Amino acid sequence: PFTSSRCPLWLNTHIMVKGGRGGGSKKKAQSKSAKAGLTFPVARIGRALRTMRLAKRYGAGGPVYLTAVIEYMAAEVLELAG
Repeated sequence: PFTSSRCPLWLNTHIMVKGGRGGGSKKKAQSKSAKAGLTFPVARIGRALRTMRLAKRYGAGGPVYLTAVIEYMAAEVLELAG
């Protein structure tokens, strides 16, 4: 690229701009269950919700909430079982 002082700003492609979608370090993929701090699979329960077609649309928190309820119920049953 040009380094002349008369060069327009839009031609100076070598200038680094703060912000943007820069090529920072890649993060390791994290499951929805790990993000929610759950043991049961959030994605699998969300997929089951979609295939059952109980509603036209689901929010992102619906499967997470349902997974937390099922995990809690399973923990209670296991606790009572001894």
